[in-house]
Amino acid sequence: MSNTENTPAPNFIRTLIQEELAAGQYEQIVTRFPPEPNGYLHIGHAKSICLNFGLAEQFDGGCNLRFDDTNPEKESQEYIDSIKADVEWLGFQWAGNIHFTSDYFDQLYSYAVELIKSGKAYVCELNAEQMREYRGSLTEAGKDSPFRDRSVEENLDLFERMRTGEFDDGAKVLRAKIDMSAPNINLRDPILYRIRRAHHHQTGDKWCIYPSYDFAHGQSDAIEGVTHSICTLEFEDHRPLYNWFIENLPVPSQPKQIEFSRLNLNYTVTSKRKLKQLVDEGHVASWDDPRMPTLAGLRRRGYTPGSLRKFCDMAGVTRSDGVVDVAMLYHALRADLEENAPRAMCVLNPIKVTITNYPEDQVEEFTVPSHPANEAMGERTLPFSRTLLIDAEDFMEDAPKKFFRLTQGKEVRLRNSYVIKCEDVIKDEQGEVVELLCTYDPETLGKNPEGRKVKGVIHWVSEPHAVPAEVRLYENLFTDPNPDGNKEVDFLEYVNPESLAVTTGYCEPGLLTAAPEDRFQFERVGYFCADRFDHGKDDKLVFNKTVGLKDSWAKIQKKG
Repeated sequence: MSNTENTPAPNFIRTLIQEELAAGQYEQIVTRFPPEPNGYLHIGHAKSICLNFGLAEQFDGGCNLRFDDTNPEKESQEYIDSIKADVEWLGFQWAGNIHFTSDYFDQLYSYAVELIKSGKAYVCELNAEQMREYRGSLTEAGKDSPFRDRSVEENLDLFERMRTGEFDDGAKVLRAKIDMSAPNINLRDPILYRIRRAHHHQTGDKWCIYPSYDFAHGQSDAIEGVTHSICTLEFEDHRPLYNWFIENLPVPSQPKQIEFSRLNLNYTVTSKRKLKQLVDEGHVASWDDPRMPTLAGLRRRGYTPGSLRKFCDMAGVTRSDGVVDVAMLYHALRADLEENAPRAMCVLNPIKVTITNYPEDQVEEFTVPSHPANEAMGERTLPFSRTLLIDAEDFMEDAPKKFFRLTQGKEVRLRNSYVIKCEDVIKDEQGEVVELLCTYDPETLGKNPEGRKVKGVIHWVSEPHAVPAEVRLYENLFTDPNPDGNKEVDFLEYVNPESLAVTTGYCEPGLLTAAPEDRFQFERVGYFCADRFDHGKDDKLVFNKTVGLKDSWAKIQKKG
């Protein structure tokens, strides 16, 4: 029975599985998410996570989390821990225990022996350059390795000696014997095992040979009883090899591989190798730097699990490659935060305002809603005094007609407070405005002034009550919409030198109780998140800008 609550949009894979279940081809589906633990997950992985776990949820199946740990030189426990945390943060739970491909190393070895015994695998001594030469090209057939016709006995002996560490790294490989003239190059005697003396984070030093991804992947799926092996389109050409192994080995089940288009986002790089380069070379602070497209970075910046799941649903599941506009991601984020983020006020570029007709020692406290449309979020208290801070952008001396904020001789409303009028401007020796002398109308708290219309509303904080905070303002990490697209230009050339600016903000005092990862709309400024690591250290408040208030994607949709 399907779980229809919060069912994502239909797609060709969901439709196919629905039809297969209705036809009785499966009693229960089992999917899997099989990341390599060689880096942090990025937004592209979010699409795969949402699809694989989402299918299991919708059709009352199970989704395995399996680490494809066949390359120990690039893997670490740090990456394993981060991947587990990301999947859970997105709101999914894997079926049963966590799996590792290394759990099946003994079984995979025995499968390799089976292929040798049936004359379908052999030990080859060609080096990497020779192997490329023998493999041929898309237009030229390959040619057989001179070691292809070794006897079964010799291959069994050599493979066992590979396992026991008799040969140097790279000296020999085990290859499948398929067809060196196959149009699909993946079928031209692919490598099954390499000699690689590397300490493994799960199996220690037990093995000095490791299976290739292509050999390990399908068999691991079959061992786990996976029904649908769902992967991105770059694996489409590998499907005949996936099926060849399944058909030629005594595996316990017959998984079906289905491909879909990967998630490509403009102004973004998702190659784990390049993301690692950004970290290693110091272009960003860490894998979870809020400018990074990693799930850890997005989380630290203030993205919500719900917004990412919604975005993946909006992006869709198809077999057509394309590039998604980052504005769609921001739209999904704003939609979530607009509904769920409480409001607060914070001034980032302050000008002092002195209300000359307000009593010097008086402080009022205004009780205002934490969210204008959600009473369940409760209320907050704003202190009001004679001296305030407003944002410099909200004042202009020579203002144009449609500038509905503060200018000399004109009125503006302070959010949740009084109407004030600018009477005079004080400047420093350089001619910069440093203070505004204003008056307030005490009859305008919660109501409009009689006989005159005040159009503008600006945010503010009481200066003696303002709480300083470090505010980190983020922009796109890359200046080019396709930083990876120009093969003649290093993608690092497009790193945005202005992707991070740090300033001091002055916040309403209620933000003193904000906890790490609490999210807010700073009214009229944007959405911000208390940094999950630095906020609260040494009693310092640290807020990361998540996204601004303007929604260009919504405008694009309206025009469409």
